[in-house]
Amino acid sequence: MNDSHTSHDGTSHGSHKSYTVGLILSIALTLAAFGVVMLGKFSILATAITVIVTAVVQVLVQLILFMHLEFRTQQGRESGGFFVFTAVIIGLIVGGSLWIMHHLRLNLM
Repeated sequence: MNDSHTSHDGTSHGSHKSYTVGLILSIALTLAAFGVVMLGKFSILATAITVIVTAVVQVLVQLILFMHLEFRTQQGRESGGFFVFTAVIIGLIVGGSLWIMHHLRLNLM
């Protein structure tokens, strides 16, 4: 029994195993970031770096395991622009959020 889903053009859309691994990794990364913040036993820099790294890894997990964007196939190499676009959006959202929070902290103190 083939466990992968295929589209009409024959390309694979993953398997139950890849979706399960993606779900478990997403939950683990979310809990790791949440745990670091809620424990409060780490420095602000360590907490921020942990949250940023887990967020970026989670986006990559989502792209690779759920959206099936990969560089092993010709179609994956052609869709490499999605990875670049994702990196730009992450940079804008994370950088913009940090910039806003920094200025809010300065203006409220």
